[in-house]
Amino acid sequence: MLFGASQGALKISFDALFDEEYRDIWLNIRLPRVLLAVLVGAALATAGVIMQGLFRNPMADPGLLGVSSGSALMVGVAIVLPFSFPVVLVLYEQMMFAIAGSLVVCTIIFLITQRHRDGSMMQLLLAGIAINALCGAAIGILSYIGDEQQLRQLTLWMMGNLGQAQWPTLLVASSFILPAIIATTSLAGTLNLLQLGDEEAHYLGVNVKRKRQQLLLVSSLLVGAAVSVSGIIGFIGLVIPHLIRMTTGANHRWLIPCSALAGACLLLMADTLARTLVQPAEMPVGLLTSLLGGPYFMWLILRNRRIT
Repeated sequence: MLFGASQGALKISFDALFDEEYRDIWLNIRLPRVLLAVLVGAALATAGVIMQGLFRNPMADPGLLGVSSGSALMVGVAIVLPFSFPVVLVLYEQMMFAIAGSLVVCTIIFLITQRHRDGSMMQLLLAGIAINALCGAAIGILSYIGDEQQLRQLTLWMMGNLGQAQWPTLLVASSFILPAIIATTSLAGTLNLLQLGDEEAHYLGVNVKRKRQQLLLVSSLLVGAAVSVSGIIGFIGLVIPHLIRMTTGANHRWLIPCSALAGACLLLMADTLARTLVQPAEMPVGLLTSLLGGPYFMWLILRNRRIT
């Protein structure tokens, strides 16, 4: 974290922190960004664990299923269309819209899986493609009717960007993400039992309907809060749970905290690279995670096809 906070167009050494100007840059620009990268990476990876466990599907991911796009659409609505909120809720405006969008999409995906219990992995992916397409079209309409400033804000935000991190943003995001991650760890045993199937979990004393609703709500909070402050950052929720599952096994009591930690580290490294590869400019961090996740996703499809 300290290394990441020191990197960028202006490198800040430890000795430079004694200078007031450098210290102000480090404390008010670099450090909030590093902490936000850790927070968002942990949130997306944890949401990926929940979705893969909830749908019992290794391809489940906030981006692939359209959950991130649902959040993005609602944030786009908040950016382009005029809404008046009480002063107390202004900081939470985009986050509330994003959480609402992710919750709607999670519910749609859940209803599809409940109606077609024997549905294949391809059906779930096709549903995600359809949702992504619809949300993308709606975001395109918002971009068309928005002014130049709103269009620029939407474009940068859709590519995934942590450059607007500030202490108030960090505090608002952490007020949703940290409790949601803690709640997820408390539901680890439930996720383990749900892997046996709904009937077996019910016989073992799990209120399947209520627990699924709780997991949907928690995953929506995680994705909505993350997307509202960082934009769309793809594939962390897909790649990290798979890599951690290969090393720690499928026990969610280990899988959840290890995935959260690994997701935080991955996004922190990606953001550090985004700030240093094309200095003095910056790459959108979402582009880097897509470059990593795209090939991994194709490998995963081919691997599952060979297994089946």
